[in-house]
Amino acid sequence: MAKIALGCEPVVGSLTPSKKKEYRLTNRLQEGKRPLYAIVFNFIDSRYFNVFATVGGNRVTVYQCLEGGVIAVLQSYVDEDKDESFYTVSWACNIDGAPFVVAGGINGIIRVIDASNEKLHKSFVGHGDSINEIRTQPLKPSLVVSASKDESVRLWNVHTGICILIFSGAGGHRNEVLSVDFHPSDIYRIASCGMDNTVKIWSMKEFWTYVEKSFTWTDCPSKFPTKYVQFPVFIASVHSNYVDCNRWLGDFMLSKSVDNEIVLWEPKMKEQSPGEGTADILQKYPVPECDIWFIKFSCDFNYNAAAIGNREGKIYVWELQSSPPVLIARLSHAQSKSPVRQTAMSFDGGTILSCCEDGSIWRWDSTPPPS
Repeated sequence: MAKIALGCEPVVGSLTPSKKKEYRLTNRLQEGKRPLYAIVFNFIDSRYFNVFATVGGNRVTVYQCLEGGVIAVLQSYVDEDKDESFYTVSWACNIDGAPFVVAGGINGIIRVIDASNEKLHKSFVGHGDSINEIRTQPLKPSLVVSASKDESVRLWNVHTGICILIFSGAGGHRNEVLSVDFHPSDIYRIASCGMDNTVKIWSMKEFWTYVEKSFTWTDCPSKFPTKYVQFPVFIASVHSNYVDCNRWLGDFMLSKSVDNEIVLWEPKMKEQSPGEGTADILQKYPVPECDIWFIKFSCDFNYNAAAIGNREGKIYVWELQSSPPVLIARLSHAQSKSPVRQTAMSFDGGTILSCCEDGSIWRWDSTPPPS
C-alpha cells in the first residue's frame, strides 16, 4: 500500500474566480423526470466532436451541440427492460470506424449501440452487479473498460464482444468499483477506484497477447480464454472515504472523494515490490458542497481544465496545469439547484454541459473576451 509522502505541503487553489474565461448559460433542456447520471462528448471521432450522449433511466440519448446554444436531438435508444437505470455512457468505435455508444447500469449488462444505424450491436453479460463507469481506450477505441459494484473491472472488445481481462481477486478492490480510466499514452495501464477508499493502478503488459488475440477471435466469445489480473502494480490510500472519480493527467492522477476537493497526486512506484510506493500529493482543487458520492468531473481533450458540479447545482471550472491552481469560472443559475451528477467539457473547453438529478441538461458557452 502506498504511503502518503511527507515533506512538501500540497498547493491548494483559491476559490476566488480568476475571470480568465466567462461562460454564459445558452440552453437548458428537461429530458425527463428520471435522474441523468452521465453525459459525455465524443472525443473518439473528429467528425463528431460536437456530439454528446446522456443516460438516465432506461434511455440513452444522443445530441448535437449547434451554434447559438442550440441542442439538437439525434437519436434515442430505450432499453427493453423498463427497470434498467443506466449510470454510465462512453463513446467507442468499431474497427471500421462506425461510432458506438456504450452504456451500463443497474442491470450489470453493457449495451453497445451502433450510432450509425441506431441498432443494438451487442450486449455484454458478465458483471455480477451494477456497472458504475465505462471508459474507452483512446489509442484503441474498440477497447472499453467497465467498473462494477461486483468489485471487479473488466476489459472488453466491442468489435468481437469478448471479455478479455478481469481485474479482480487477491489484490483487487474490496468494495464497489466506482471509476476507471485508461492511461493516455501507456496503453498497458489503467487506474480504478472505489468504495474501499483506494486507487489501484493495474498493468496489462504481461496479458497483452490476449488483447491482440481478441481482435482476431472468430469462435464464440464465451470460449475466449479470459484472464484474471489479480494484483495491481500500485495501491494508493490518498482519500479516507469513497473515491468516485479518477482520471490520469499524464503520469499524475486526479481523484476525488466526498470531501469537497479534487486531488492531484503522483504515484511513485517501487520497481522491486509491486503495490508498494508513495503517493506524493501535489495540488488540491476545492469544490464546495461536493460531499455526496457519484459526482464525476470531466476535462477538455488536452486536460487544460476540469469542470465539476456539486450537490447545489453549481459548477466549478479549474485550470489543471497551473500552480497554484486557478479557478477559471464558477457557474451558477437561480434555477439550477439539483445535484450535478456529471459534466462534459467540449474538445476545446469552449462548451460545458451538465446533467442533473432532476433530469435537466445545462449548456454553458464561453464568451469571447472583449477586444
